[in-house]
Amino acid sequence: MEIPRYEAKEVRGRFAARRLQFALSERVRAGIRSVFGEELGAEEAVRRIVGDVAAGGQKALDEWSLKLDRHATYEVPKREWREAYDDLSTELREALGIARERLEKFHKKEPKGGFLAATPEGMLAQIVRPIRRVGAYVPGGSAPLLSTVLHTVVLARVAGVREVIVATPPPVHPGVMAAAWAAGADRLFAMGGAQAVAALAYGTEQVPRVDKIVGPGNLFVTLAKKEVYGAVGIDGLAGPTETLIVADASADPATVAADLLAQAEHDPAAEPWLLSPDAALLDAVERELEAQLETLPRAEIARAALQNGGLVQVRDLSSALELADLYAPEHLCLSVERPTDWLGQVNNAGGVFLGEHSGEAIGDYLAGPSHVMPTSGSARWTGALAVRDFLKIVPVVALNRAAAAELSRLGARLAREEELEAHARSLEQRAEGSGA
Repeated sequence: MEIPRYEAKEVRGRFAARRLQFALSERVRAGIRSVFGEELGAEEAVRRIVGDVAAGGQKALDEWSLKLDRHATYEVPKREWREAYDDLSTELREALGIARERLEKFHKKEPKGGFLAATPEGMLAQIVRPIRRVGAYVPGGSAPLLSTVLHTVVLARVAGVREVIVATPPPVHPGVMAAAWAAGADRLFAMGGAQAVAALAYGTEQVPRVDKIVGPGNLFVTLAKKEVYGAVGIDGLAGPTETLIVADASADPATVAADLLAQAEHDPAAEPWLLSPDAALLDAVERELEAQLETLPRAEIARAALQNGGLVQVRDLSSALELADLYAPEHLCLSVERPTDWLGQVNNAGGVFLGEHSGEAIGDYLAGPSHVMPTSGSARWTGALAVRDFLKIVPVVALNRAAAAELSRLGARLAREEELEAHARSLEQRAEGSGA
């Protein structure tokens, strides 16, 4: 298989124009036709599912679950989570425990407090409150992502969320049940796809309505999150996973190739990129990719994904970082001799992995930050899932009579400039001293 090779100028425009988009395969189109009996776009298919569940509740949820997943929705009892956890090997229980500890330790460092400022005018404050109920969506299609349970639920727990509900497609993998137990989730529902998102957003007779939905998912999950936004909060819209590696001559070709394949095996639509000024390294990595693919169980998926990315020859590391900033990757890996020297040039990235010892796959499991990170260029305006995503910031204003009178006179002038007379009159009540 030939790995795409590019010069920097050939990818600049492509990197700059990046946005969330999905190309529907013929298999997906055929699936939509089979389910709906007509040719529909993915957006319209999702809109119908979401609308049905919003209007029909549990009955509609079960009908769509049976139609799409061949399983009715059900809640997995907690005793089954604990049994699944107890059935794990000692090594796997240890890995789950350490992952939870590291996630908690990392995210407890985030500032979560508000402030109270007493002044001669009275008091201004900012109070911080956790979201009451959160839904964590955990994909379960091509691989059981028990790590995603930890990387969503633990953060919500650190934030103080009162109730965390996990949704994952049926049949639920025992590892996902065990992870729900280890992470401290409250409830676990066997439901997937757009119908699960709709159930979390609107509630049914069995599934409680949540206040925010977090976690990654496929095309239909992402479109459903977009559809229900406004009825519920969402963490973002996730596209296929992506990694961009910047490497120099000091990088080990076998390690770089392994890191590219670690992302490529996720999804045929994933995007693995390598940018380097060293042509010999690019050649060596290409040979390594071919060799490692020979023994990779998910080689077919990885081969397809490699066609979405490629190996890019750049002038120097500075231009590589400039291109990386333009691309705004979910994962930015700096496999260079002195990686910390280049961190100051990074602006747009979901997560940064410095040096070959800090492989992105470690971040997927045990490093400490959540692996739920922005994709499709959205790292230009948002960051990785964090405790702040589960908190609400509420400003508080408490002015004394004198301060209210003075500020209200000025406010009335602004209100009338905006042609909002009722605002101005409300303010003048305070300016005249007749308010409370």
